[in-house]
Amino acid sequence: MTTRSIEVVVPPREPHYVGDGFRVHNFIPGGYRLDMKRMDPFIMLDYNSKFYFPPTDTPRGVSVHPHRGFETVTIAYHGKVAHHDSSGGGGVIAEGDVQWMTAASGILHKEYHEENFSKAGGDFQMVQLWVNLPAKDKMSTPKYQAITNDAMAKYTLAHNAGTIEVIAGEYENLKGSASTFTPLYLMNAKLNKGGKAAFDFPAHFNTGLLVIEGSVKVNGEETVPTNHFVLFENDGTSFNIEASENAVVLILSGEPLNEPIAAHGPFVMNTHQEIIQAMQDFHGGKFGHLED
Repeated sequence: MTTRSIEVVVPPREPHYVGDGFRVHNFIPGGYRLDMKRMDPFIMLDYNSKFYFPPTDTPRGVSVHPHRGFETVTIAYHGKVAHHDSSGGGGVIAEGDVQWMTAASGILHKEYHEENFSKAGGDFQMVQLWVNLPAKDKMSTPKYQAITNDAMAKYTLAHNAGTIEVIAGEYENLKGSASTFTPLYLMNAKLNKGGKAAFDFPAHFNTGLLVIEGSVKVNGEETVPTNHFVLFENDGTSFNIEASENAVVLILSGEPLNEPIAAHGPFVMNTHQEIIQAMQDFHGGKFGHLED
């Protein structure tokens, strides 16, 4: 194993709102070299850092919008999200849960703060990650994977260091339940103060981490504070983190598709013509129907 070095530590950008319910820092595609090609297959990462929403009788969120050509992965750290789609699916993403939605050939979707959470108010903290689909799968049938926290694969680290929640891929031969189209890893490292964890991914996999809570020291050298993203070089396979205080860290690593990317808003395809077709299909009602 060779050590994977840090390319850049990225501070959170100024937040902006998606709808009126998601106050997010955009990391991908963003500045600091975090564009879609550099992070392929991860083509978007919006992070709603911990933020208090006061009580309201009208749930905040994002009204009906389309997706085509990729998957959305929503990871809930605090708060609850209710969602519905044009295929008749829906549900609640509760604290600790993950929703993996394959938009693929096209779907209409809406996401709001869950009703009881909205009425009570509280801290809200989420990550939404977009994972690109290979060209051969972009027009496959949409589907959902609901991964509840109590069913999530969890690896207990030695010496009371903490726990690794495996969402996709595997850690120490413990496999996550998410089914993926291409090889990738997604996991939460929940470390106690002083706890250490080591990771090893193929060198050509694009790899990063986001510090959700606390702070960590990476490779025994650089301290990374809350809400900062680490982009790793593709110069080695392994790295380690040590919690300077109790910490939660999102780890992501994936094999790049190395295919052309044509993106326009909620559509991510391979060519400009496919984007035009997606827009025509959406406006022509081929994504189904969903009430706001």
